[in-house]
Amino acid sequence: MMKRKLIYSVVTAAALLLPAMLHAQVRDSVIFDLNIVDSADSVYAPATEVKDTPSKGKKLSNKEIKRMTDTLTFDNLYLDTVVVKKKNLINDYSMVGVYYGAGVASAIYNPSRAVRFVFVPKNFGITYTRYGKMFNYMPYFGFQASLNYNTEGYRFKIDKDTNEPSYLESGADKAFMTTLDGTMNAHCHVDFWKMKLIVNVGYYVGYRMSITRYRDGEIISTDFNDYDRRFDYGVKGGVGFGFVFDPIELHIQAMYKHSFQNLYDPDYASEYYYRYANPYGVVVSAGIHVQLTKRTGKTTKQIKAEAKEAIFKEQ
Repeated sequence: MMKRKLIYSVVTAAALLLPAMLHAQVRDSVIFDLNIVDSADSVYAPATEVKDTPSKGKKLSNKEIKRMTDTLTFDNLYLDTVVVKKKNLINDYSMVGVYYGAGVASAIYNPSRAVRFVFVPKNFGITYTRYGKMFNYMPYFGFQASLNYNTEGYRFKIDKDTNEPSYLESGADKAFMTTLDGTMNAHCHVDFWKMKLIVNVGYYVGYRMSITRYRDGEIISTDFNDYDRRFDYGVKGGVGFGFVFDPIELHIQAMYKHSFQNLYDPDYASEYYYRYANPYGVVVSAGIHVQLTKRTGKTTKQIKAEAKEAIFKEQ
């Protein structure tokens, strides 16, 4: 009988002490406000308790609902294990820029000819770049439109036996052309730290504005022939990297250009034997770009939208 009374006494004491212990545990907890702004500087953490919740079956008035505040509670042991990371979200931003570059150029001949590269120092243009998110989620894509002034050219190798050019085109062993083209590229980028990796691929449409032909280092002609083709089109592609100093960006790129348009009518010399020549080249350039809108952080449009939502939510 005494043993049974002792057990009842222990159970009763535990039942009375348990609520007090739980209350003390909650008082020792650290409380965080739930008003966390969804932005690049936000800190997210899971909820462990919500206060001011109504008791079961109790119906709250509108005034009581407005007065309710949601809070998060964490104990010190959990807080010691939390790793806080700052998010750096990339906006859908745009920029304009200018670039200058130099490179090498040549042409692919069919039937094959012994052709050498020539140095082309004059290549520049203006660009407009617009970044966006694919499926409103992946911030790696965009497009770049540009207007470009380029130099193209080719040179035939010298025959070692005769010490003469291995081939002549319109009486010349070397030629330079200037072209003006408009380019549309798919512009992919991966941002990290204060840098970005860049990949471009697209097409262009252009016009061959001038030509200078040489023989033994002397200019022999600066005019196009009747059979020369001046309209030009083809593809471009390249890779590069950029340094970001908001709102300025410095991009260094290597771009390959390949023309699908023949330099002349393929049958101008013979109606039975067609000949083709397609220019190509590589240009390494450096460009300065100015951001027109914010790259990271909240834009004016986003702030206005949040303010409008908050006003209507209070009404």
